[in-house]
Amino acid sequence: MTRSRARYLSYIPLVLLSFFYLLPIYVMVLTGLKSLDEVSIKTMWDFPRQLSMANFAVAFDELRPYLWNSIKLVIPSSILSSILGSLNGYVLAKWKFKGADIVFPLILFGMFIPYQSILIPLVDFMHKINLYGGIPGLMLVHIIYGIPITTLTFRNYYASIPNELVEAAKIDGAGMFNIYRNILLPISIPSFVVVLIWQFTQAWNDFLFSVVLTSSRNWTVTVGLNNLAGGQIIAWNVQMAASFIAALPTLLVYIFLGKYFIRGMMAGSLKG
Repeated sequence: MTRSRARYLSYIPLVLLSFFYLLPIYVMVLTGLKSLDEVSIKTMWDFPRQLSMANFAVAFDELRPYLWNSIKLVIPSSILSSILGSLNGYVLAKWKFKGADIVFPLILFGMFIPYQSILIPLVDFMHKINLYGGIPGLMLVHIIYGIPITTLTFRNYYASIPNELVEAAKIDGAGMFNIYRNILLPISIPSFVVVLIWQFTQAWNDFLFSVVLTSSRNWTVTVGLNNLAGGQIIAWNVQMAASFIAALPTLLVYIFLGKYFIRGMMAGSLKG
């Protein structure tokens, strides 16, 4: 078997898996285009008798305030947690200090703390600092919970950069911050792409913190989507349209930035 033929044959399972994973999206879009009378488990694979975007318009109107809340949450929290993780990773990788080997594992320990185990003290703490019920308090939680994974990513990326580069900058008189700003930060784009995509996804898909720590007017899109299921009769066509709208931002992020996410990982950002 020639190499080119073997390469084409390797695409067959990839295409089949792609179809398999795209089936939920197919059903969501198809159901969202149907009238309520057409929605049935028996006809879930059938095309609608008449295409209509009315369900998507209704779903968007229902989710609009929650979508805006999510946008106000994910953009600042993703950027700030990435910057803090970059600074932490830089210090831990290139400026070893006494106790660094203890601090780093303690930071990573934050990744293994279940959200549910800290909800009660977290709510009490948010009340005490007057951040309960709003987007800033929820943002603070996502920034802090994002620091362990962003620190790990940047620390491993900076550890793969030769120390001679930093030493040469020190000889030239560059200080700690100047080395970071002028040398390491410009070549950190692959890692920033990785952590920004990761943090965006985590914050956008969050339900637990949002429903517990925010008031109704500050709920994010996942909570708004859950509220659409209330009532005696569930309009599955509107629900499916809303589900697709809620999932669309993360889908677009991975469609347009997925290759950069892979490049970032391959560049050493997740190497141990």
